[in-house]
Amino acid sequence: MSARQSTPYPQRTQSEPLRIGVIGVGNMGQHHTRVLSLFKDVQLVGVADINVERGLDTASKYRIRFFEDYRELLPHVDAVCIAVPTRLHYEVGMNCLESGIHVLIEKPIAASINEAELLVNAAAEFGCILQVGHIERFNPAFQELSKVLKTEELLALEAHRMSPYSHRANDVSVVLDLMIHDIDLLLELAAVPVVRLTASGSRACKDRPTASPYLDYVTATLGFANGMVATLTASKVTHRKIRSIVAHCKNSLTEADFLNNEILIHRQTTADYMTEYGQVLYRQDGLIEKVYTSNIEPLHAELEHFVNCVRGGHQPSVGGEQALKALRLASAIEQMALDGQMWDTEYLSCVQPRSVPV
Repeated sequence: MSARQSTPYPQRTQSEPLRIGVIGVGNMGQHHTRVLSLFKDVQLVGVADINVERGLDTASKYRIRFFEDYRELLPHVDAVCIAVPTRLHYEVGMNCLESGIHVLIEKPIAASINEAELLVNAAAEFGCILQVGHIERFNPAFQELSKVLKTEELLALEAHRMSPYSHRANDVSVVLDLMIHDIDLLLELAAVPVVRLTASGSRACKDRPTASPYLDYVTATLGFANGMVATLTASKVTHRKIRSIVAHCKNSLTEADFLNNEILIHRQTTADYMTEYGQVLYRQDGLIEKVYTSNIEPLHAELEHFVNCVRGGHQPSVGGEQALKALRLASAIEQMALDGQMWDTEYLSCVQPRSVPV
């Protein structure tokens, strides 16, 4: 083991640009590359991809180096963004961490709970930052929603994440592709353990020989230790894109629309205006408050957070352990949707070790 591997990675000085590379320049990797190229305190060194044509095109566009083998990129960088298929997260992530490279890896953190646990342990062992791309944490609408709900008595949550069919991310089910975003958000908002779970799902075109073996539509109901309930629905086969969370509170109903970056708070009122003959001339049945949010791109905020964590040696807000909680619950939901059984605290305690509780 080299000295670089056995000790925490030194903090970068503010005068030194942080050297970063992107591994995997498919759909998400292209966006990582674009945003990183705009950072003044970052040196975007290069990109790596097994697709030579796509990698060369990206490297040429941003005037950076291309590496067909990502391992040849590692000696030239301090940190990387990993946007390869989920099945490769463990292999690529582990090689980077063992080389002393700070890592931002796209969600889900890994293809299995065991692989995720090994990545979390490796980050701690080699003193590296491990951030996971749960990008909705950095969505201005979610950040404002979190502030609003701190002053409310939360009763129930419902999340919808629907998309038309796409050929991207077809190596995982809709739970690990889409629902895991809302799983992470709801765990953050609830801040208490899940004690009950039911889920069901279906596949699109399941009778066709070329149909995906993964679930395309899943709905789940969660019961939390404090009595709050939550429902999550995710779909890859809905003909309209939807990204929303609705919070049912004792004194309000709050709707967060992540696509339009909008939050509406609905409250009841009892204002009636009467004439002397008893006729109602005006009645205000409800009040709607609109919460204004910033227009910052969530990916820009996420990558800025990653850079600041690497520079300052701070743990990210969505590190490996938080991502592991989301993956454990996502795996339970996925299995539940396949088996059609109800699971409770006893089962959840088996799949979610108490050291990292959901």
